[in-house]
Amino acid sequence: MREIRGASDPAFDAAHRLLRRIFPRSEMMPRRGWVQVLREREQGLWTDLNWHLYIAERAGEVIGAASGSYLGNVNVGVVGYVAVDSAARARGLGPRLRRALVRGFVRDARDLGNRPLRAVVGEVHVGNPWLRVLVSRHHAIALDFPYYQPALHHRVEGVSLVMYYEPIGARRHYLSADEVRRLLYTVWRRAYRVASPLRNANFRRMLRALNGRRRIGSRLPPPTVHAPRGIS
Repeated sequence: MREIRGASDPAFDAAHRLLRRIFPRSEMMPRRGWVQVLREREQGLWTDLNWHLYIAERAGEVIGAASGSYLGNVNVGVVGYVAVDSAARARGLGPRLRRALVRGFVRDARDLGNRPLRAVVGEVHVGNPWLRVLVSRHHAIALDFPYYQPALHHRVEGVSLVMYYEPIGARRHYLSADEVRRLLYTVWRRAYRVASPLRNANFRRMLRALNGRRRIGSRLPPPTVHAPRGIS
């Protein structure tokens, strides 16, 4: 496992092709967007922002990839994609790649802001079993409001997903509505580079869903804890 540092790395295109095979086009960032952020990082243009692409290789072939962004103004890491080739699954490679990505966010928070990372956020389909794992094992909050990933291609609609918030450190049970608003704007504006989120119908729809609410909790019930046999 290693991190790709530039678009000239031969594994860069292989990683993007792997993700394209697994994720539908409507949810996949174009290659040119990845190239742009890597060039900006190489030129030293970023301040409190960082983007990562970790890969797993076997015999020179990319068999797994994970990408995401650290957003310093809200001190969170955003998981973009985690994918493993079908022939290499059931070996724990996906969680290992995700852990490498989160360690990168932790370093970013320390190096760019001299502070501990606040949280990891991401987007998944409501029926994805991984969402239940995040809630039960990582104490993530599957935020209870209609979330949309912005449209990533022309003539493609935004995708309805679940945004989760995984706190690092102390467990949380809800976020304030104002915190969610700032998080939404930062993810859309900085991670997805949407020039004017407020001009987007889905973004305005999300804000309307938050109006009148003080707290945003989880849309999933808390996991059931079974007592060991013989203990009531």
